[in-house]
Amino acid sequence: MSGASDANVRTPPSEQRALETIWHEVECGRYRADLPLWRELTASAAPGGAPARVLDLGAGIGRVTLDLAAAGHELTAVDISPVLLEELARRAEALPVETVAADIRELALRQRGFDLCLVPMQTIQLLGGERQRRALFAGATAHMREGALLACAIVTQAEEFDSLAGQLGPSPDRMELGGRAYFSRPLSVQVLAETIKIERERVVLPGDGPERWNEESEQDIVELDRVTEQQLWREAQSAGLSAEPTRLIGETEEHAASEVVMFRA
Repeated sequence: MSGASDANVRTPPSEQRALETIWHEVECGRYRADLPLWRELTASAAPGGAPARVLDLGAGIGRVTLDLAAAGHELTAVDISPVLLEELARRAEALPVETVAADIRELALRQRGFDLCLVPMQTIQLLGGERQRRALFAGATAHMREGALLACAIVTQAEEFDSLAGQLGPSPDRMELGGRAYFSRPLSVQVLAETIKIERERVVLPGDGPERWNEESEQDIVELDRVTEQQLWREAQSAGLSAEPTRLIGETEEHAASEVVMFRA
């Protein structure tokens, strides 16, 4: 993360942990357009229509995991952030969910034989290049049963803009919590040769309650690897995966359309 304000630098660790969860909720947690597809794939994943054993890679606070677990499926949620997984576990309560803090490029779980592996929300484009994606494919394959499906969401089309040049971008993601308002606003999108560079501003505004805070802001930069379905199919072949038809998820007011590239173990 870059450009953090002095106020955020001095933020106590406990509040910083809370902010990590809050920003994940603001920017990712309320996206719903992909859930019908994950439900469809999960419903037919296990032999004989039994509840599926699903591996959710890059699970965050459980947007996908909790939805599928509520339908009776068994979920293993993997994320590199213990803070986000702690929140996921709190929300899961008695649902059939197990959390694992791990780098999804270095999977070595005790559980094997999953019926379905999901990589939602462009997570595969955050890994840092072909070598890292191949590592994910190899790890996922080792943890799936024969015939299981791997599904990875990617963005291939991004509309460039620069708010500093007076161009309008998407509306900000926003949420109110504990008397404060949290806004995450895209500042610019650049489509480069190998990456899509997204710069956004995170702002916390004081509420109207008796407690008063100063406004806080910071800037965050995300870089997505530029990939295509054909490129992913080639990379996945090294792990013994075969290509399945790609599915599409339409755009929303806040999110671009995405492709779900799929592979059969």
